Formats: sequence, structure tokens, C-alpha cells
Amino acid sequence: MAKIIAIVNQKGGVGKTTSAINLAACLGALERRTLVVDADPQANATSGLGLDPRETKTSIYECIVNGTPATEVIRPTDNPNLDILPGSIDLVGAEIEMIDMPDREQQMKKVLDPLREAYDFIIIDCSPSLGLVTVNALVAGDSVIIPVQCEYFALEGLGKLLTTIKIIQQRLNPELVIEGMLLTMYDSRLRLANQVVEEVKTHFQQLVFDTVIHRNVALGEAPSHGQSIIMHDASSKGAVNYLNLAREILQKNDLTRIKEEERTIPIV
Repeated sequence: MAKIIAIVNQKGGVGKTTSAINLAACLGALERRTLVVDADPQANATSGLGLDPRETKTSIYECIVNGTPATEVIRPTDNPNLDILPGSIDLVGAEIEMIDMPDREQQMKKVLDPLREAYDFIIIDCSPSLGLVTVNALVAGDSVIIPVQCEYFALEGLGKLLTTIKIIQQRLNPELVIEGMLLTMYDSRLRLANQVVEEVKTHFQQLVFDTVIHRNVALGEAPSHGQSIIMHDASSKGAVNYLNLAREILQKNDLTRIKEEERTIPIV
């Protein structure tokens, strides 16, 4: 049964797509069946995993607006155990087309729930907004990862996002929890970056992941090759960071133990 994790922050440039692609790829490398859902009209997660959004005939747009089954749209990637439900620019219009739909906040949930048996994790890459598509992701999700950039404006807008999450919990998805806050683009040489890390950990304590994502040239290069960081440069600091994050999430969800059925030697 898949756990659905939405990666959300209405502030742009904080590492949402980078985290979605590379966390999913690392979960796949750790032998967990994983699906990336590209819910951003920019479709950067789609191109970052080697697909051309312009040549993708169907996307999640058709799923949430026209009711196309996701199984007809999902595409494999070059990464082990990793598939993608592509995004497209058409998602810009989805906000308007969904307004008059009954249960408009539930459309993505209807798309993703039938996929739970096929995957261990479903990672949703959200757009830098708190619009209707992002609300759909929060309603569909079991938990939220909030990337926080280690820079001056890091905490700007976090209050609004946390308020939105609280409203979703109260009105639409009482099961939604915060998986964790992920500190990104960290440069240990900068005093400001260290101050941001200290401030975020002081304010949010156990909600902050132990893993911190460092600034890394390879992380910036990988999307231009249509690759995740572990396919582009598995020995880079970025790859190590995201593998550690994947392991931390598995530990938090008690998924590092061997399943009972895997302990049993089948009788031939």
C-alpha cells in the first residue's frame, strides 16, 4: 500500500522538483516501487527524468479533468523501480476547469488511490502556488514534505503554508501529517546558512529532517541530462544526501525491517 507524499512550498526555487526527482529515484534504488506525479504546469519533473513534455500526448491533466485512468498515462523511466505520471502546461487551465466540478478538491485523490497497490511510494511534485491543483495534492496525500531553502527569506510564507495545511486537515483530509521540513541548498561556509538551519530547527524541532541537502554542482547538472542524481553521479554529495533522506523516510515509516513474508523460505 503506497504512501503518498506531496512536496509543497508556494515559494519558488527552494528545491521542490529537485527533491521530488531525487528522493523518488533514491527510494527506487533502495528497492521501493515509486511513482513521481508531476503536478506542476512547468513539467520540470517530467523533463528532469528524461521525458519531453512537448511530446507527451497525455498527462495528469487528462486524468484529473477528463477522468483518463492513470495506468494509461504512467511512463517508465531509466531509473530502477521508478515511473512517472507526466505533467504538462495544460495544468494551467485545470484550475479553471475544475472549479465547477463536484468534489473538485478530490479529483487527484480519485486518480491516485487506485494506484496504491502498485507502488510503495507516490511522490507529488507541486507547483509554487497554493492553487486548486496543490490543494488536490494535499487532499490526496498522506503527508507533506516542505523544502526550506537555507537563505534569508527561508521562513517567508511558511506561516501561510502551514495555515493552509491546517485548513486541509480540518476540512478535507484529517489524516494529513507533515512528514518533515527539508533544509535545502545548504552551504556550510556561509554564516547565514548556518543561522537559518539553527533557526528552523529551533522553531520546528522534530519536524525537521536530520538530513540536509547541500549545494552541489552535480544536482544542478543532472536535470539538463534528463537524469536523477544517482544516474548522473552516484558518488556526488547530492546523491549521498538524497540517499540519506530516503533512508530517513524509510526509518520514520518503520519500513527498514524485513517484512514477515520475506523472512519465510518458500517450500518448493
